[in-house]
Amino acid sequence: MTAAAQINPPTRLLMGPGPINADPRVTRAMSAALVGQYDPSMTEYMNETMGLYREVFQTRNEATMLVDGTSRAGIEAALVSLVVPGQKVLVPVFGRFGLLLQEIGERVGADVVTIHRPWGEVFTPEEIEDALKEHRPDVVAMVQGDTSTTMNQPLEGLGELCHRYGALLYTDVTASIGGNTLLVDEWGIDAATAGLQKCLAGPSGSSPITLSERAVEVIRSRKHVEAGIASEDEAERGERIASNYFDLGMILDYWGPQRLNHHTEATSMLYAARECARLLGEEGMAEAVERHRVNGAAMAAGLDGLGLQRFGDQAHRMNNVVAVYIPEGLDGDAVRNGLLQNFGIEIGTSFGPLHGKVWRVGTMGYNARPDAVLTTLSAIESQLRLAGQSVVAGGGVGAALEIYADAGLR
Repeated sequence: MTAAAQINPPTRLLMGPGPINADPRVTRAMSAALVGQYDPSMTEYMNETMGLYREVFQTRNEATMLVDGTSRAGIEAALVSLVVPGQKVLVPVFGRFGLLLQEIGERVGADVVTIHRPWGEVFTPEEIEDALKEHRPDVVAMVQGDTSTTMNQPLEGLGELCHRYGALLYTDVTASIGGNTLLVDEWGIDAATAGLQKCLAGPSGSSPITLSERAVEVIRSRKHVEAGIASEDEAERGERIASNYFDLGMILDYWGPQRLNHHTEATSMLYAARECARLLGEEGMAEAVERHRVNGAAMAAGLDGLGLQRFGDQAHRMNNVVAVYIPEGLDGDAVRNGLLQNFGIEIGTSFGPLHGKVWRVGTMGYNARPDAVLTTLSAIESQLRLAGQSVVAGGGVGAALEIYADAGLR
């Protein structure tokens, strides 16, 4: 067997749309000793994690827990558990991750109907209500914050609207939670799933989820066979959830007082997820959102100060990521690579119709702080100069400092 060197990754400042640098307190928590999955200390950590994420989601939902896997694991678990094959699912698409919900909905056998807004815009409640009237879906599945476009879809009132037409509301809040207001109970959201790798300041690999009583009732009404075996008739009728690993009914029983064995909990990731939520609770959810707002505004103003033009409807931009057009004649990938090689800073491009047309710069989680913002703006200025771009000296840092001064930061 060929010997491999010890892992020694380069030091990077991750200022793209995610993942970001995990908070050091989170990575320290991940190094804590492993215990058995039914050790009293482990089950107590699970209970604590559930309580902490109720605060993060701003909910009283008893069914608040973790799905082991990246944020996409949470999405798949929600859709495969909530949707019976043949049911109608409405997906309002305003970016790449709406298209992902469409694809997963189709994979679980749903009759998926989509409505679309141009990338850089969001939906009005009237547009969603018109689609509810026309299609009468069983589930509405939509993204709150779509990092591909940087847009933040308003969700206030949509839960009540969906319920009026007999639909559940599911939302993917991976990119938005922790850095933008999310009020699961107040907004009537039936299911929400997230990931740690953005505003929650952790690594990818755990997906927090919360489910309303209405959603749990739907999940409990379906077949959950412990051995993963059901009759062909049950499978054909869609009564049995098509996944064992992502069967939320079984996962609920694992996290609940019965502690029915389902899988072996990813202990180190649970430690990470717990610490992410603990830190947010210590800071306060409103305070965390405000921190992301101020640092995101400073980054956006700094990019303006460098002569870059923002993309999209700024009234509905997420606090934690901003997209700017790549100046004409500039090789956007070369500039990004220069930032990485010369300064150890990563920013992103985008997907689909925006690929190669915009850069996306994030200020989220542990990196939503002034020193990270100012360092990044200074590096972007230098790299633009190296690429032959005319830039106002200190224009980015100066504009950001004005935002910080207005916010009372020195």
